[in-house]
Amino acid sequence: MNRIQKFFTQIKGLLVHRFFQVLLFIILGLFAYVLMFSNVKPERVQVELFKPAEQTIRSTKTVEDTYKTEQEKEEISKQVADVYSLKKEYAKNKVDLISSIFDSAIEVNKETQPDEDHEENEDKKETVKTDAQKVSILKEKLTDEVNKDIEESVFLALVQADEDELKIAKDSTITAVNNVMSSRIAASDVENAKKKVVEELGYMSISGDMKKASTSLARTAIIQNVFFDKDKTEEQRRKAVESVEPIRILQGQIIVEENQLVDRDVYRQLELAGFLNTESTIYPYIGLLLFIVLTFAAFYYFFYYSISKKDNKYNQLLIFSLVFILSMATMKTVSILADLKNSNLEYIFPGAMAAMLIKILLNDKLAVAMIILLGSYGTIIFNGDTPGNLDFSMGLYIIFGGLTAIIILSRPNFKSKVLVAGLLLALINMAFVFSLIFIMDSHYTRMEYLYYAAAAMGSGVGAAVLTMGLLPFFEAGFGILSSIKLIELANPNHPLLRRILIEAPGTYHHSVMVANLAESACEAIGSNGLLARVGSYYHDIGKTKRPHFFIENQMNEENPHDRLPPETSRDIIIAHAVDGGEMLRSHKFPKEIVDIAEQHHGTTLLKFFYHKAKKQDESTLEADYRYPGPRAVMKEVAVIGIADSVEAAVRSMKHPTPEKIEELVSFIIQDRISDGQFDECDITMRELSIVKHSLYESLNGIFHSRIEYPESDKLGQKVKE
Repeated sequence: MNRIQKFFTQIKGLLVHRFFQVLLFIILGLFAYVLMFSNVKPERVQVELFKPAEQTIRSTKTVEDTYKTEQEKEEISKQVADVYSLKKEYAKNKVDLISSIFDSAIEVNKETQPDEDHEENEDKKETVKTDAQKVSILKEKLTDEVNKDIEESVFLALVQADEDELKIAKDSTITAVNNVMSSRIAASDVENAKKKVVEELGYMSISGDMKKASTSLARTAIIQNVFFDKDKTEEQRRKAVESVEPIRILQGQIIVEENQLVDRDVYRQLELAGFLNTESTIYPYIGLLLFIVLTFAAFYYFFYYSISKKDNKYNQLLIFSLVFILSMATMKTVSILADLKNSNLEYIFPGAMAAMLIKILLNDKLAVAMIILLGSYGTIIFNGDTPGNLDFSMGLYIIFGGLTAIIILSRPNFKSKVLVAGLLLALINMAFVFSLIFIMDSHYTRMEYLYYAAAAMGSGVGAAVLTMGLLPFFEAGFGILSSIKLIELANPNHPLLRRILIEAPGTYHHSVMVANLAESACEAIGSNGLLARVGSYYHDIGKTKRPHFFIENQMNEENPHDRLPPETSRDIIIAHAVDGGEMLRSHKFPKEIVDIAEQHHGTTLLKFFYHKAKKQDESTLEADYRYPGPRAVMKEVAVIGIADSVEAAVRSMKHPTPEKIEELVSFIIQDRISDGQFDECDITMRELSIVKHSLYESLNGIFHSRIEYPESDKLGQKVKE
């Protein structure tokens, strides 16, 4: 174990305590806070009233311009016309009044009608007196206010007219008054309305005196019926004022351009936007602190409750922390360089590097969590040319690039092709940058478009190059077996694999068969199929020390165990597991591969040699003929152990059939369960059932062609194959 591993082992030892776990998150939070502190610091500008501005100033937030809003409300209020209401009851009242006057005249006419017996004896003097009396009687029926408004000649005409003439005059006058009073009559329109009613009555077919009386009454009835409505006017003005949208200084809006005179209006807007505020505000710093506390609290909860294996938890926590620190430092560096050069250099930030490292070293969930965290913080760190403290487009760019890298690396063909994945990511990054530019309807020169394209491609390629460069350090420091490392070990040109092929070809073929069986079975239960395959390649590396003592390497040779005592054969056979572990350890192989070589037999019994020894000496102990172990701890080791025994057993069968294969697989698994070989492994009975089915399907697929043909046709079939 090198110094780096020792250092991180000591750190992991501290993380066993909750105090140091919380302390680590606090340190990470403080680190992030220090990096982003300057990005949320309120901007202050030096401007003077009635002097040109030294720089173009954009509003960093959206604020309401209350002064202009009030001005707009006053202007809108003035534009609202006065509301005049029509008093419809006025028309009805006047019609009712005219009707009452005529009805009263008709009543007087009936009450003062002389008897026919005395009519001939009345002289002219008595008749005039009667008209005066009729007028007096008519006035008594009306009110003083009405009598005051009606001319005397009108009363005289009313009492002198007969009943039929009064009825005709009444209907005509009421109709004319109702027609005219139904329309809107303002104070300035009263005289015109009176002329109109006179015109309508001009067509009455009655005597001249009665027509004049009706016209006079009608003119008296025509009055103003439209009046200023204060309440409705105020209501309309209130609605108009409420409909006025507040005038705002929008985030990103240019308040003053470079060399533009700062007049009072501009100065007021700068003050509203907070550029002239000399008092320090702590709200941005409090907001940043709350944001960091919330994000790290969520991640602490995730690490504490979502990862069950303690050792794995602390390992993942350390790796996650280191990648986060490295990514944040890189992000801040790129941000500073972009500000110094006043360019959009931030698009070259290799944000996908963190996603690639976490994806390869840990898992997809943590990779997604990392890229979301970096994208969120990126909106703050890359806010140099953006109004306000958040650049959401850059956050989207980081998150999209990271998620794309995770998806690309999830494809089997890209597990070991990080650089190829980076090239593909570069093309996708470039397309995404252009999509952001087009969505925001930004206009750039051809050279600027080329610059953006180059930055996006540099981000993708840079992420891949950095990932490839950093992976060995993480693998060495944490003893991590990544997919890339496994694929490197699976290379047939690896010295140890070539040694197996040359010195023990039978063992090599057996290892390849076991690898195929174990990989399929592990993938079926959700374990690491690639680890199972590579571990199978090396699980019998110890046999290369004495290859001819193992039956798969005995090509038409005498079996040396026939001449050896059982205890010697036992030592040779058992030694291959121990020797294999030592050989792999001496070649700096990952611990997982070493464990597979040492544990794939567990503490199983060498039954053949045990029974042979038992025949020679009844006092032979069973424990002396068992492998030293340890028993399988990982599921992959358990599956490889089963596949190893199954492959050797099926290969030794003369006429394998599906029934025999299934029976054999079931027997081997049940024998290991009964022997307690899985007691230290977390593999379940359900998973063992899936493993059994997978092994059966794989073996049946390998040997089915031999089963289908009778004994006499075997030779011909082999030729065809």
